[in-house]
Amino acid sequence: MAATVYFARHGETDFSREDRFCGDTDAPLNARGRAMAEALAEHYAGVAWAGLYASPMQRALDTVAPLAARVKLPVVQLAGLREISYGSWEGRSEKELRGTPAFDAWAADPAKNAPPGGETALSIAARANAALADLRAAHPDGNVLVVSHKATIRILVCVLLGVDLARFRDRIGMPEASVTQVEFRGARGPLLVRLGDTAHLTR
Repeated sequence: MAATVYFARHGETDFSREDRFCGDTDAPLNARGRAMAEALAEHYAGVAWAGLYASPMQRALDTVAPLAARVKLPVVQLAGLREISYGSWEGRSEKELRGTPAFDAWAADPAKNAPPGGETALSIAARANAALADLRAAHPDGNVLVVSHKATIRILVCVLLGVDLARFRDRIGMPEASVTQVEFRGARGPLLVRLGDTAHLTR
């Protein structure tokens, strides 16, 4: 048996358009983000889905909603899939924080250093990987969609491929509404099939 997990990042929000940190902030999709969600639904409605999962954040639920309506499946919310908390950096831009000691320490090693009041990549890896393990136990075979967030998906990809978590921001891109596909093949381990694919948005 083999399971295939499609990790989709949520569509555009005003925070992502303005390149501001948005972790715990429960921002909805903007108009362009909703169009991205519709494009995702149109492209992937023909897949035989065994399950649909999402972060409980509104932007993730907004992104999966059009597909769920088309394929008539419920969306299971998993708290472990939520975005990294940026603490006191919520709503601020990287540009205005760059050069401060806290930001420079985090940028150098986000695995062990957290934004003030926020989370490390190690803590994200622990909760997100636990959620993924529960999901895989429920679906040892078939296609599963997971709608989550930029940092969370990048961290999970690092965990699955054995990439140093300290480099998740440097090594892996994750565009808005992109799809990353991973096949789980028993003892052979996870196979990355696609990373950050946005072909479904070209129209």
